[in-house]
Amino acid sequence: MTEEDRIWKALGDRTRRSILDDLATEPRTTGALVERHPDLCRTAVMKHLAILEAAGLVVVRREGRYRWNYLNPVPIERVCGRWIHGQVRHLSAAANRLRTLVDTQSS
Repeated sequence: MTEEDRIWKALGDRTRRSILDDLATEPRTTGALVERHPDLCRTAVMKHLAILEAAGLVVVRREGRYRWNYLNPVPIERVCGRWIHGQVRHLSAAANRLRTLVDTQSS
């Protein structure tokens, strides 16, 4: 599995996106993430964090018995740069061609 595949797999799950949203506001311990997701057991949260970490979306720092989880936005920016911004360029070019066509037919 490529790095990009791991990123898309991680982002494809609603719970993992919710965890990333939690980490976007501030770093959190694993225990704090478990509290924020009462519908999940600690093991499930840990499995989601492992997938996010493997994709490079979460960076972990251990401090004593605490595991601090930090959002790493760089992989998301790379994916956006390749897929989303590329599509926006194509859509923008298509919109400009359509406008030119409408303008020439209106004249």
